[in-house]
Amino acid sequence: MSDPAQPDRGNTGDSRDTGNTGDSRDSGDTAPEQPAAPTRTTLDAPTVRALLQEQHPDLAALPLHPVTGGWDNQLWRLGDEFAVRVPCTGRASELLRKELHWLPRLAPDLPLPVPRPLRAGTPSERFPRPWAVTTWIPGEPSDRAAITRPAHAADTLARFLLALHRPAPADAPPGTGRGTPLAEEQDLFDHRIRILGPAGLAADSPSVRSLWKDASSAPEYRGPRLWLHGDLHPANVVVTDGTLSGVLDFGDLSTGDPAADLAAAWVLLPVGSATRLFDAYGPVDRATVRRARGRALLCALSLISVGLAWERGLPGGQPTWGPAGRAALERVLASA
Repeated sequence: MSDPAQPDRGNTGDSRDTGNTGDSRDSGDTAPEQPAAPTRTTLDAPTVRALLQEQHPDLAALPLHPVTGGWDNQLWRLGDEFAVRVPCTGRASELLRKELHWLPRLAPDLPLPVPRPLRAGTPSERFPRPWAVTTWIPGEPSDRAAITRPAHAADTLARFLLALHRPAPADAPPGTGRGTPLAEEQDLFDHRIRILGPAGLAADSPSVRSLWKDASSAPEYRGPRLWLHGDLHPANVVVTDGTLSGVLDFGDLSTGDPAADLAAAWVLLPVGSATRLFDAYGPVDRATVRRARGRALLCALSLISVGLAWERGLPGGQPTWGPAGRAALERVLASA
């Protein structure tokens, strides 16, 4: 999830639409929290098909449907098994290159399906940025489909995180603001409170500030640099039969503090599921839980901001993110 008002922050799922407008999946950083937003360059279906014809002609005849949503990337469903991911903003190219380089190395060890890069598209006169063909991950994003089997989802998420959270090599990408010390995020917290305060969304409350103070003062992570997804929120996971069935968008793949991903205990899972996740993942010490709460708070505020952008008709707004953010905020405040 991105904040185009802060362009150094990095990256976001899938709602099935059986009509002719195609699927809806958030295919990149989708979080402009202020009216100003970076320039986007989007492609139409004939151009995407022409790119396929030029570089991957064996796929060019497959049905091609747009997936609505997404900010940094456009996503197109290609046939039943593939997706085409096209960067729309300047930074999206580097995020995609990172995924193309690292995700094929990590994916085989992950217990949930992820969008594996299958083909690389090279910059050309037709389109001057890299692009990719990936696997299509079936399921409904959890901002549009409820998790109704919380214990199963908590155990599934724990297995995924245990598989991902392993020491990263020296040349792995560093933290992008999510795996770094939480105290360094004070400006980001203040920014999000300023955005939401005038809207009367109860984000600037004593309980919110108390939680943030506790989280940001927790002892820093001193362990090895672990691989992180970095953007586990409801539009970046898919649900099937009431439980987690896939993880999307590794544009924020980075390394650092596992608390960044353990924030999903409140951002993704239903109320009362955090303990189950931590027990299955374990051991999770008190300081890590405090930092994870702070990360969950930041994510919840950002989701609410994206929902507010939609209500105001601003670029990048998403109608389902506001409710998801408010639910996450309630869960993390209740846990403090």
